[in-house]
Amino acid sequence: MGNFKMAKPPIDIKRIDSRRQFGRKVQGIAAALLPFQSNGRIAVEAFQRHVAATHAAGLINAVNMDTGYVNYLSETQKNNVLEWTRAALGKNVPFVAGAYIENLEGDVATLYRRQLDSIVAMGGIPILFQTARLKASSDRELAATYQAVCRGYQNVLAFELGAMFAANGKIFDSKTIVRLMDIPEISGMKHSSLDRLVELERLALRDRHRPDFRIFTGNDLGINMIEYGSDYLLGLATFAPEQFAERDRLWQTGNPAYYALSDALQYLGDVAFRHPVPAYKHSAALFLHLCGRIPTAKTHPKSPKRPAGEIRWLQDCAWRLADTKRNRNRAIRDATNDAQQPRGPSL
Repeated sequence: MGNFKMAKPPIDIKRIDSRRQFGRKVQGIAAALLPFQSNGRIAVEAFQRHVAATHAAGLINAVNMDTGYVNYLSETQKNNVLEWTRAALGKNVPFVAGAYIENLEGDVATLYRRQLDSIVAMGGIPILFQTARLKASSDRELAATYQAVCRGYQNVLAFELGAMFAANGKIFDSKTIVRLMDIPEISGMKHSSLDRLVELERLALRDRHRPDFRIFTGNDLGINMIEYGSDYLLGLATFAPEQFAERDRLWQTGNPAYYALSDALQYLGDVAFRHPVPAYKHSAALFLHLCGRIPTAKTHPKSPKRPAGEIRWLQDCAWRLADTKRNRNRAIRDATNDAQQPRGPSL
């Protein structure tokens, strides 16, 4: 590892296009929004209904993530979220949960392992949020810490987060990625650079170094990265879990209706994840309230807000998704009617 050098193939559009994996089954994870009541308390029942609906749609839930305001929650609240999630999903249903230590004092590895213990005790899969305390670490130092954190756990996910999302985030260099892939307990990583080319490099490195390692795109501005070999863990997926699951099925089955639905979901992502990016959580609350899925559009009081006219943009996104669904249903009806029509002899 000391003489490791990353071979960087030249970026070429034809090379990129050749990576597309038609018919691939995608693993989709939705980062759940934590909704609030009008009195400012967490809307627990609405949260549980949404988590259950996300699972019923075919996606895995991720809780205590950015979308769930993990950076603002107390340790008690984080543990409550784990309990609410398990109660909503029932026994043996997998979910992902964030291990976040940024506001805690103490040894980094000990703090992380305490979080992992809580998550695993509830049957969750931990994902390691980065901490600013490791941002200056070398690739060897960071990997050694992660190895100490993960030792003895069956399944852990890593996370690299761009600074546009949070100040404690950092996009790792390639040497660090290789070292993290060499930790057997880490089965995959969420990549949130919002940069397609960086993510494509991650995928190519994965294919060369550890093919069973999953790359979960966190690029809400490029959700079609699933076409190139990424799975996903997206805050955007909590806006419309049923539509994301349907999009994934359309890709797997090679149905061209995939494109219209993917475009409609990407339009929603472009609106919701524009600058300032952290305000997407307010967009999520507005959209889910608009769709009747949560009781209010309130967010955590410390979370950034969108301007007053945001709802008009989100209404347009909802209408476009509804139009896409109507068009798909019409195409299904037309195909069914054609199949039931009497046919003449083949020529």
